[in-house]
Amino acid sequence: MNDREILKAEFLKAAGFGQARREPMGGDASTRSYERLHAADGATFIFMDQPPSMETAPCPPGATPDERRALGYNALARLAAGRVDAFIATSGWLRDQGLSAPKILAADAPVGLAVLEDLGDDLFARLIEQGQDEAPLYEAAIQALVRMHAASPPDVLAYDGAAWPLLTYDETALETADRLFLEWLPKLRPGLDFGGEAAAEWEAIWTPIRAHGAAGASVFCHRDYHAENLIWLPERQGGARAGLLDFQDAVKAHPAWDMSMLLHDARRDVSPGREAAALAAYFELSPHVDRARFLADFHALGALNICRILGIFARLVTRDGKPRYAAFMPRLWGYLDRCLADPELAALKMWMDRHAAEARA
Repeated sequence: MNDREILKAEFLKAAGFGQARREPMGGDASTRSYERLHAADGATFIFMDQPPSMETAPCPPGATPDERRALGYNALARLAAGRVDAFIATSGWLRDQGLSAPKILAADAPVGLAVLEDLGDDLFARLIEQGQDEAPLYEAAIQALVRMHAASPPDVLAYDGAAWPLLTYDETALETADRLFLEWLPKLRPGLDFGGEAAAEWEAIWTPIRAHGAAGASVFCHRDYHAENLIWLPERQGGARAGLLDFQDAVKAHPAWDMSMLLHDARRDVSPGREAAALAAYFELSPHVDRARFLADFHALGALNICRILGIFARLVTRDGKPRYAAFMPRLWGYLDRCLADPELAALKMWMDRHAAEARA
C-alpha cells in the first residue's frame, strides 16, 4: 500500500467510513479519481480523491496576466486545479440556490479528499442512450441554468469553513481558450500551418469577441455543464431535478457560456431541434434577456468554446496518449458549422475555410 492509499484509509476511518466497501468508479480527463463507498446498512457515498500535487497552481485573485503565465495553465484559464475547497464552497452555494449539488459529508481539503452524497448513476447521457425521452431532462437543465443566472454571483463562494474566489472568465482566460486551437491542432494534423498571417487574422477575429465576452461576464457559470455531468433526480422539482457534478471550476462568465457547454456537447449529438427548444425555454423563463443579442453571443462564444474543446481534445490525443478523444471531434466541427452560419461570424468562417479545412480529416 503506497503513501496515498494509507492516507486515504486513515481519512476514511477517521470520518466513520473505514468499514465501507470501496468500489472504483470510471475516471474522466482530469486528475481526480472516484470510488463508491458501500456501508453495511446499504447506504452508498462517493469518495473523491484529488491529489494536490498533480495540478499546477490555481489563479490568485488579482494576479496579472504575466503572473498567471508564470504559474501555468490553471492560473491562465482560471481553473481551480481540482481543489477540494473549491468543490465544497461551490457545492454549498449551489444548494443554497435550491439546486442539487452533492452534500459534503466529510473532507480534508488540504490533502484533497472528500466523501460526498451519492446522487446515483442516472446521468442524462446514459439515460438518453437507453432511450429515455430527452425533453424533460433538458427542460430541467435549462431550469437549473436559469436559477444559476438569476442569483447575484458573489465575489467569494463560502460554505462550511471553505471559501473560494469566484473569478471572472476574463480576456486572458478567453485568449488562453482560443489559443489552444492554434497550438494543438497542428500537432494532431501536421499539415496545418497557423503561423504568420493566419495567426494575425485569428487574433483580429477573436479580440472583439473576447472583449465582449469578458464585459458580459455577469452570472455564475458552472463551466462544465453537459449531459455527462448532470444526474436525473425525477423525485425533485424544477431545476433541482438536474443533479450537478464537476462544478469546482466555476467562474463568473457570460450567460451564453454554459448554454454552449450544454448544447454543443462533445460527447453526444444535440440536434438543431433540441438546441432551438432549449433556447426557447431559456428565453421564456428569462423574459428580460435580449434574444437577438443572446443568440449572437451564443454563436460567437459558442464558436470560441468549441475551438477550445477541439484544442483540448487534440492535446489529449497527442500529448496525453488518449486517442479516444479524436472520435468526438467530428461532432464538434458540426456544432461549429452551426455557429458559423451566423452572418456576424463570416470572417471566422472564411478563416476556417482557408486555414483549417485539413483539420477535419
